[in-house]
Amino acid sequence: MTHQVHIIGGGLAGSEAAWQLAQRGVRVRLSEMRGGGGETPAHQTDGLAELVCSNSFRSDDDTKNAVGLLHHEMRRLDSLVMRAGEVARVPAGSAMAVDRDVFSAEVQKALEEHPNIAIVREKVDELPSEGLTIVATGPLTAASLAQSIVKATGEDRLAFFDAIAPIVHRDSIDMSKAWIQSRWDKTTSASNEDGDYINCPMTKEQYETFVQGLLDAEKGEFKEWEADTPYFDGCMPIEVMAERGVETLRFGPMKGVGLDNPYDRTEVHPQGRWPYAVVQLRQDNKLGTLWNMVGFQTKMKYGAQVELFRTIPGLENAEFARLGGMHRNTFINSPMLLDRQLRLKSAPHIRFAGQVTGCEGYVESSAVGLMAGMMAASELSGEDWVAPPATSAMGALLSHITGDAGASDYQPMNINFGLFPPMHDVKKKARKEAYTSRAKADFGEWLEGLRVPA
Repeated sequence: MTHQVHIIGGGLAGSEAAWQLAQRGVRVRLSEMRGGGGETPAHQTDGLAELVCSNSFRSDDDTKNAVGLLHHEMRRLDSLVMRAGEVARVPAGSAMAVDRDVFSAEVQKALEEHPNIAIVREKVDELPSEGLTIVATGPLTAASLAQSIVKATGEDRLAFFDAIAPIVHRDSIDMSKAWIQSRWDKTTSASNEDGDYINCPMTKEQYETFVQGLLDAEKGEFKEWEADTPYFDGCMPIEVMAERGVETLRFGPMKGVGLDNPYDRTEVHPQGRWPYAVVQLRQDNKLGTLWNMVGFQTKMKYGAQVELFRTIPGLENAEFARLGGMHRNTFINSPMLLDRQLRLKSAPHIRFAGQVTGCEGYVESSAVGLMAGMMAASELSGEDWVAPPATSAMGALLSHITGDAGASDYQPMNINFGLFPPMHDVKKKARKEAYTSRAKADFGEWLEGLRVPA
């Protein structure tokens, strides 16, 4: 099959871009180096759209949450990532979490079966000199291709660290010390009336001892070229957060607010008092056999992780399916290098998509891949591309990547209402709902003018 668009990278963004193009009748060559002579320090399989870090797509609330709004917009555009996510969905309160293996398999199956897509397992070392191309190699771009990008742009790449949280076998958790409950009893699981999270409580003494353990634990060493690389705040290692102060974790991923400890009931608190601190675990697969330690991304050495995490009440005999880890992510200075259609200014036949553009998060990466696919399809058909309105989640994300952020201090960013045009005339308490209502109306109007595939 002779391709019309070459996509480099079979992650979330590349897979979504391929789907959008193929659904519009465009022939696609999708190159993925895993399984074809390339590998990364973080991936475990050669499956397309593998989820490397968390299994969560974060909030699915499209009434007052920016990422939930992004979910809504992507679903309206027949997003493959959202479609596969529904099939692979596991309980996670108001969030959308998936069984990562089922999710990857669903994405790969859809792409393999599409007549307009040819998946080729090959390592691409240089940017193509001609032909419409979408580079969606993600934050783990191979060194050879990264150097080719640097050569083409004249700008050195930026970088930050990303950390992976441990996964625990469910049957190794001591449920005589832990309990299941969602914060404020918010749950989306019809099969579990109690909640979607396993909670391991800590007393003040246990918490302070644990924090000190984080500070004292043996950490992975930096390589010389990594020494000045900043962390991204949305994926901060647990021990780095602990360095900010003893109370930081208790008001972050280890907050006990809204959780009733059934092992600490009193007359005043018959349902159980809120724990001083808590470690939460979220279901990681459909079978419910694997649970992810929420917010526990770490760069501690494996032995130190096992020793310290087994001091957590309920995890004394924990068996880990995967321990935490850390890898280096790369992204380009998109506001400087890309035009409003994600094309490389110095080589406009090349588009960039996904996390390599500096968006952060699974959903954001997928959304940018979706837009890149739509842009390329419009270009091939001779149609003028009309961007989503800046008041929408997709439009706000695109504006951040392609110029509004400013090139001098560009940093990775999750979708958030701070990227949207402000609504100063709305009271603060009602502002999130106002943002989403405006976005849905404007996005719907924009959508009416598009040729959306059936």
